[in-house]
This record gives sequence, structure tokens and C-alpha cells, in this order.
Amino acid sequence: MNRLNSNILSIGITLLLVIVVVVSSLTTSNIVNTLQEEEQKKIELWAEATRQFILADENDNIDLLLQVMEGNTTIPVYMVDTNYNILLSRNVPAPKHNAERFYINKINELRATQHPIEVRISDNVMQYIYYETSSTLRWLSYFPYIQLVVMLALAGLAAIALLMVQRSEKNSLWVGLSKETAHQLGTPISSLNAWNELLKATYPNDPLLPQMDEDIRRLQMIAERFSKIGSQPKLEEYEVLPVVQSAMDYMRARTSSKIEYRLEVKGERLRAPQNATSVFGDPAEARAMLCAPLFEWVIENICKNAIDSMEGKGSITIEVKTENGKGKNENLYIDITDTGKGIDRRNFKRIFQPGYTSKKRGWGLGLSLGKRIIEDYHRGKLFVKQSQLGVGTTFRIVLEQAKDC
Repeated sequence: MNRLNSNILSIGITLLLVIVVVVSSLTTSNIVNTLQEEEQKKIELWAEATRQFILADENDNIDLLLQVMEGNTTIPVYMVDTNYNILLSRNVPAPKHNAERFYINKINELRATQHPIEVRISDNVMQYIYYETSSTLRWLSYFPYIQLVVMLALAGLAAIALLMVQRSEKNSLWVGLSKETAHQLGTPISSLNAWNELLKATYPNDPLLPQMDEDIRRLQMIAERFSKIGSQPKLEEYEVLPVVQSAMDYMRARTSSKIEYRLEVKGERLRAPQNATSVFGDPAEARAMLCAPLFEWVIENICKNAIDSMEGKGSITIEVKTENGKGKNENLYIDITDTGKGIDRRNFKRIFQPGYTSKKRGWGLGLSLGKRIIEDYHRGKLFVKQSQLGVGTTFRIVLEQAKDC
């Protein structure tokens, strides 16, 4: 599912949610208003029946009046005199304590929110009726809010499901592309091996043959890297600096002499790990759990992007350090800094999205795959630490040191 289809689906779900909530709210509001009017009429009829019941003598037939009065089984009703003293109540739970205070508070509350229904008993006697909304109508008025919460929950679940589907599809694409690439590389690499052996037998002293051996070995490593994508690679404890140095040496041998490479440990510039000194002792003792072929690929890919950004001229500095320079099981920080064009802050996260590229040629998969290798496989972090347009960019890799460091 591409990004455009995902956005359309997300917008569609949002619009559907809004339409359902609006229609439901309007419908429920109309129902509530209608029922409120019905309850008003029902209480007015109850008040009239009560008035006639009070005025009836022994010869009047009060069966119908009693039937009307007893027909109200849901609406709380309060009858008071002109001094607002309670005369009777119906459908009101009897208070367990201080009934007088309860009724005074209740009548004061109702007086503030509604006009009473007048029940004139005689010219000199007037009584008033207040009533509350029935529990059924109250719950019905809450229904749109309940429905909104349910809809939001369903929308959240749908969004999570959509993200999981997208991630699954993306993972499947990565795995399929990587496995197919490794498979396709296998045949020409085998052929190159065979031709190389034939050349060794025919021209055993040719000085170019060792370089061909190295390039074929490199191709085999690339194929191995792609074959590991999609399955959890086996992590082993490695000395970090030699692995970084290996990736740097590979890039140095295949790029212009106008690109300067530097390796630093806590600010002390190094040419090779064995020549280094640092605040955490022998730099060769800085270890982490790595899949070395994949980790080297990430370093190389960031360096390749840096070379493109610098247009073949500039410097690449890789600095390896710990958080505080002391203690065990701390994080290792690997900062890769170039002197290229820089990255706009708005694109700090976009550059790790599959397909994003600022180059005329390329698939825009390198940084996305590199981030996955570091974060999913090595349980580390890869991000843009800082960048300034026209000055350069620093990528940071964070790894946890091996426990026995």
C-alpha cells in the first residue's frame, strides 16, 4: 500500500467518523428534545390529575385520576406549597439521612433551572410541581458522547491495524528485495570466482589478481549482507574501532584523494585503532554486540551519501566515544561528520523514509535500510545529530557497549 493510498484511506476513515458522530448527535438530540416535550406534557397531565384528585369529593369517580397519577413510574416529581415546603414526591429515592435538608436543596436546585407547573387548588391556595428528567432520558442524552468515545477507540484501533499492515507490507518488500538481490548476485559471483581461478592458473604472477580476489570477496560480503535482511542476524561481540576502521579503509581506497578521512576517539585524531589512546583505555577494548557485515554497510552507506553531498571534495570525520568516558555498559556514540551541503531541519526524519532521495539517481533506500539495521537488529539508534546548510552534517549511531567491557 503506497503512501497516497494510505493518506486517502486515513482521510476517508476520518470523514466517515465525523459523519457518523454528527448524524448520531443530531438524531439523538432530536429524540431527546421530543422525549423532553413528551415528559413535559406527561407531568402537566399528572399535575391536573393531582389537582382534581385533591378537589374530588366522595361522589366523584377517581379511578381515572388514580390511573393517571400512578402511571408515572419514571419521572421524579416534587410538589411544594407557596413557601416551597415539600408536600409530596414521587419516583424519588428516600434519603437515608436528613430528609428535610435533602428536599430543601433539591427544590432550590430545581427552582434555579426551571419554571414550576402551577396547581391552583382554590383562589387562596396555590401549589407548585417541579420535576427531573427521567433516568432513561438522561442516559440517552449521554449517548452521543459514549458513541464518540467508542468511535475514537475504533478509529484508533483501525489506525493501529493500518500501520501494522503498512509495516508488514514494507517489511515484506524489504525482505523480498533483499533476498532476490542476494540470489541474483550469487550466480555472477560464482562465475567470477571460476574465471579468477582460471586467470591465476594462466597468469600466476599478475599483480592485479590479489585486487580481484579482494573485490570478489567484497561482492560475497555484499550478497551476505542482503541475505541477512528479513531474518534476525546473529550478533557477536566485536571491537568497534577495527570494524569502523575497516569500513573507512574500504571507502578511502575507492574514493578520490580529495576526500580526507579521519578517525577520532574522544577528540584525539587517529589513523588506525592500534595507534589510538583514549580516556576509556585501549580503544580496541570498546566492544559492542554487532553483525559486522551489516554494521560496516551502514558506515559505508553514510560515507557514500557524504561523498555525494560534498561532490567529491571535503572531509569525513568519524568520532567514537562513550557517554561520560568512564564506567561499564555505557552507550557508544559513533558520530560521522561531513563537510557537505547539509540537510534542512525539516528533512531530518524524511531522509530515513524509503524512497526519499535528493539525488537524481538512486532509490532512496540506503538510509532507511541503515536505520532499520541499527535500530531493529542492533537495538541502537541512528539519527541526524546536527546539520547546517552549506556547512555539513553529523549522523549519530548509538550502541550499547558489550556487558564485559
